[in-house]
Amino acid sequence: MKASPRFDRRLWYGVPLALLAALLLCEPSRLDFALADLFYVQGQGFIGRHNDFLEDVLHDRAKQLVIAVGVLALAGFLLSLLPGRLRPLRRTLGYLTLAMGLSTGIVTPLKQATGMHCPWSLEQYGGVERFSPLLGPRAAPVEKAGNCWPGGHAAAGFALFALFFALRDHHPRGARGALVAAIGLGTLFSLVRMAQGAHFLSHNLWTAALCWLICLGLYDGLLYRPAPAEGMSSHGLDMAG
Repeated sequence: MKASPRFDRRLWYGVPLALLAALLLCEPSRLDFALADLFYVQGQGFIGRHNDFLEDVLHDRAKQLVIAVGVLALAGFLLSLLPGRLRPLRRTLGYLTLAMGLSTGIVTPLKQATGMHCPWSLEQYGGVERFSPLLGPRAAPVEKAGNCWPGGHAAAGFALFALFFALRDHHPRGARGALVAAIGLGTLFSLVRMAQGAHFLSHNLWTAALCWLICLGLYDGLLYRPAPAEGMSSHGLDMAG
């Protein structure tokens, strides 16, 4: 069985973990508000809040497209359980289904656990709620608890990191295209929701890092096949590979 291309775990795990540590240690609200101000017009609200193209096409239809990819992966995995042409792809399709499912599935529980408000709900932007940072004491809601951290729409784009890892071992060119698509769509979806006042930048950075770590961790455990020399190396060297 062909070995997987090597990757540097220190880099691939370290960069997103360093980003998350920076977001925790250096409270990002000043940058968040500075960027949100660019999308907000006093007396009118967020410039994308009632934009039909952003809401119908880049929010609803785009998310449905990504959901379709996940449904196809699940259908392929179920078919791979039967004798047929898809059987050799069972592990890859199972990985893809699990990675995309977890990347998007963690969003709702985290939103419910954190209760952070969207920018459009805050008093700075015409709402009634008071801002509280992620690790700070939660301000008592005037109307209801928030439901805006991390970014759910961004997760629909960044969940496509799973396609990059699913293709990495056997289709490197397609994998590179999938990586560009995941970064591009995740970034686009993030900007759309920021323009609508639904999320701050930091919400979407958390989403990107979490989706990458989920997809990478599952790839490392389910699909990655080290070369024989690498597999025979010490545990410490293997972790640094």
